Amino acid sequence: MIKVAIFVDIQNVYYTVREAYGKNFDYNMFWAKATANRSVVNAFCYAIDRGDQKQREFQNILRAIGFNVKLKPFIQRSDGSAKGDWDVGIALDAMEYAEQADVIVLVSGDGDFDLLVNKIRTKYGKRVEVYGVPQFTAATLTHEASQFIAIDKTFLLH
Repeated sequence: MIKVAIFVDIQNVYYTVREAYGKNFDYNMFWAKATANRSVVNAFCYAIDRGDQKQREFQNILRAIGFNVKLKPFIQRSDGSAKGDWDVGIALDAMEYAEQADVIVLVSGDGDFDLLVNKIRTKYGKRVEVYGVPQFTAATLTHEASQFIAIDKTFLLH
């Protein structure tokens, strides 16, 4: 059976799906498609922890689906800007699991991941599937992916 490792950039998915469609991403539908006839080596969702109840409930739903939820504290800087992204953590985890999985699934439109996707494909010879909202996914990322899967109405909560 094909082994898959999944990496979901929650902030990127939340904002791009919201901007494009005014709806929320359907994690159950995504899980069903990404894991169909595959063995899951590991599946991670990366989020910023703001400590509110609604967010905790959402994280528990993700865990019930089968995701490991990784949290980073939300940091408000003194100048009013905010810090909280998981790019380095996602890249490190994806590189670690590249040897154990046949397919790496990345859910993000962030062009910063194009180098990661290229490295996993070329160094490890793995298939990399990228899920993203078409109009908000970097062209460099779709180009590097073995397959780009558009987040469209199929993947939206109704």
